[in-house]
Amino acid sequence: MYFQLSPILGRWGVRLGLVGVVIGGAITSSSFANAFGTTALAQVVPDNTLGGENSVVTSTDSVDTISGGATRGGNLFHSFQQFSVPTNGAAIFNNATNIQNILTRVTGSSVSNIDGLIQANGAAILFLLNPNGIVFGQNARLNIGGSFIATTASSINFADGTQFSAIPGTGAPLLTVSVPLGLQFGTGSGNIINRASGVGLQVQPGRTIGLVSGNINLEGGRLTAEGGRIELGAVAAPGVVGINPDSSGFRFSFPTDLALADISLSNTALVDVRAGDGGSIAVNTRNLALFGGSALVAGIGGN
Repeated sequence: MYFQLSPILGRWGVRLGLVGVVIGGAITSSSFANAFGTTALAQVVPDNTLGGENSVVTSTDSVDTISGGATRGGNLFHSFQQFSVPTNGAAIFNNATNIQNILTRVTGSSVSNIDGLIQANGAAILFLLNPNGIVFGQNARLNIGGSFIATTASSINFADGTQFSAIPGTGAPLLTVSVPLGLQFGTGSGNIINRASGVGLQVQPGRTIGLVSGNINLEGGRLTAEGGRIELGAVAAPGVVGINPDSSGFRFSFPTDLALADISLSNTALVDVRAGDGGSIAVNTRNLALFGGSALVAGIGGN
């Protein structure tokens, strides 16, 4: 199903596919929660797979400062065995301000548990790629100038045919100055859970938040992109989701024959793009469940 919500002269425009929206439906969060459990102690650990340009992590208490990595034009590549942030901790990317894309992959077998701050310099788009799954805890938040993509795809595909894969392979990785073109999904892609409350996961006005994974569950979590774009996409089978740059950061394109998974919002979860102008929400899913006071909100905000 494709679900598009965007403001048109202060009203909402909605397009629905063949599968209807379930309000108060039977999709529950137990399968997501049981799969991941609660946010655990975690850390950022480089995997040394980028040759002589490996990521470097400096830890002070619960703050991990990330430098190094491989730079190719406007792309900065980081590779980690683990990538998680403990409660009220921080993962800070110390990138140059001219970087356009920070591409971060997790090659180990653990879920990314994010219960603190992710920060980057400048206006770079930040990609977090972990096929095992990603959980944003109640204290998760963003301090970045660009857009944010969290995905459980197996690799990021580029326009020149190269891939930045989270699946360990042989030989040196192929890194490129080319632009990201798509997200390659394999079998058994992990899920994304968002429990970030309060401010929640928020990007700067006019930017994009994208969550693309297996099942997606927003358990009271908030996503905010004032006047920007929020994309939710649930993928159930191998395939490629396209990445298309636009003024807010990017849009995703889902092949019509790609099998989709489920998206659930519960416990007053909120997806919010309200602003004085612009803002849109796109949802690609097999079943969309909204219950417990949850909402997708677009249009002109107060004041």
